[in-house]
Amino acid sequence: MHTPRNLAAAQLLLEARRSGTLLATLDDDAMPQDAADAYAIQDIVTSSLGETGGWKVGARGPGMQANCAALPRSLIHESPVPISAAGRGRCAVEAEIALLLKQDLPLKSSAYTRAEVIAAVASLHPTLEVVSSRFSSTQSNPLAGLADSLSNEALVVGPGRTTDIEIDQTLQAVELYFDVEQVVAATGGNPVGDIWELVTWLANHAAMRCGGLRSGQIITTGSCTGLTYAKPGTRVKAVFPGLGVVELLVE
Repeated sequence: MHTPRNLAAAQLLLEARRSGTLLATLDDDAMPQDAADAYAIQDIVTSSLGETGGWKVGARGPGMQANCAALPRSLIHESPVPISAAGRGRCAVEAEIALLLKQDLPLKSSAYTRAEVIAAVASLHPTLEVVSSRFSSTQSNPLAGLADSLSNEALVVGPGRTTDIEIDQTLQAVELYFDVEQVVAATGGNPVGDIWELVTWLANHAAMRCGGLRSGQIITTGSCTGLTYAKPGTRVKAVFPGLGVVELLVE
């Protein structure tokens, strides 16, 4: 929906990305009125940044409403990679489990099932999402954060595995290191628990929203470590035993 309101919001968010200047909020004439508006704003911003290379999806807890954001391919990187703190003095990161699709999941006459989604997955990967809002403070209106692609800045993807695809996130351990210091250790840290419910929701959402998920896209499924902050010069490493390792260097 390229309404004047949504176009105005997208322009503000794009300019904030390009300039690094943070917004206090979205003006009344640019604030999304509902989730459909927020997703439409996302789509305008993402299309301006290039081809969609993946998605992020998450929820606050089991059974709670999921939400998502398309990720431009230009913001998806192979591990290890330097990531700029962009003058913020620190870099916010989350360790997550992601999956790579081997086939399209287009719009069809019936909803996708969990089994159909799992069958479309080529591999599982450890990832580090870099999080950075285009707003100067937490928004009282969550729709503004949704319009801002849920604060995605970048996604760093490590080598993964092609076996044991149907991972049980609740049993998966993760360790997060800043240089040699372990800063987080958790098992089943994602608040939603079953990540496959999230991915199945996303497959059906994307089918209706944009014609579906595509082969080669990476889908990251929410934080397993919570949000942590690393200073420039820090080497951040997430270790998912049995799954893999992913690294970035904060510059």
